[in-house]
Formats: sequence, structure tokens, C-alpha cells
Amino acid sequence: MANIAALTSLIEPEAKALGLELVRVKMFGGTSDPTLQVMAERPDTRQLTIDACADLSRRISDKFDALEAEGRDPIEHAYRLEVSSPGIDRPLTRLQDYQDWAGHEARINLAEKLDGRKQFKGDLAGIEPEAKAVRITDAQGVQHSVPFDLIEDAKLTMTDRLIAATAPLSAAGADDILYQEAPTEGAEEIIEVEG
Repeated sequence: MANIAALTSLIEPEAKALGLELVRVKMFGGTSDPTLQVMAERPDTRQLTIDACADLSRRISDKFDALEAEGRDPIEHAYRLEVSSPGIDRPLTRLQDYQDWAGHEARINLAEKLDGRKQFKGDLAGIEPEAKAVRITDAQGVQHSVPFDLIEDAKLTMTDRLIAATAPLSAAGADDILYQEAPTEGAEEIIEVEG
């Protein structure tokens, strides 16, 4: 399996060069259908245009091709590159995400039990920066403090309130999925933008 931290360190400068922030870098699909997923957004709009998606995809492909030509291929097997926006029910991957989306409903899955639970669902209530913890208020009105390091996976829950808060700046091209031949031998490139 690919080293996600190493891949992130290669991809992040390419995103920053375009004025984008990485939301997530993840490999999935196992050996049968390996896919490198890169989610990014503009920090000012928290969205990603299809043009920015295509630009980032090309920059990543060019960088990985250059490394492969030097004999330092970051992923030594065939894979697909998927570059996309985080979408409306976005993953929460950074501590600041929990502060930025306070007031919205989320589902948090933990790596190990906390207070007898591995899952918390409710409205995000901000963060405790010193403790590196996330606050979430459940349906019974109980507020929980969840250490960020225990969070295995978390994402916003689709609600009318979230849809209203994430209305796209422009819906043009939001439903388009572009397929193009990736320059890396054996790799297929998918560029997605979710509206």
C-alpha cells in the first residue's frame, strides 16, 4: 500500500501552487482497483471548479511522471487518479474542519470506544484547541468532547441546512465527469466535481 504521508507531501505543494488546500489524500480499492483519491478546495469558497480540478490533476500527473522518470515512482503499480471536490457531505479530516462546520450535523466514527461508544452523531459544537478535541452535541442535547486523535472517519450529514450553506457559486459543470488518458502508463485519470 502507498505511503499516504509521502504522497500528501508530494501533492500538497501542487495544490498550494494553484491556491488550493488539500482536504484528503487516500488510497482505496485494494489490489483489484487501486485509486488515489485527492480532494481539494479553494479556502475562500470551500468549493472547487472543474477547471481547478483538471489543473490539479495535470500537475499531480506531471509531478509523478517526473519522479517515475527519475526512478522514484511514488506508486509502483497501476492506479487511477481521482481528483475531486469534497462534496456537500464532505469528510472532516482536519481539526479546523470541525470548527468551520460548527452547527452542522456530522457522524464521527472512532478507532476505539469512548464512553462505551465508537460512533457519535449530532451537531458539531466547535473544538477545544488546547486539548485537540472536537465537541459534538447528540440528539439528547448532551455535549461530548472527542479527542481528535481517536477519530478514524468523520463526515457531514446531508441536511437541508447544509445544502443551503453550501450552495455552489456556479452550478456550471457541476455534474460533469471528465475522463482523460493519464500520462502514467497503466493509470486512468478521473476528474470529478460534485455540486
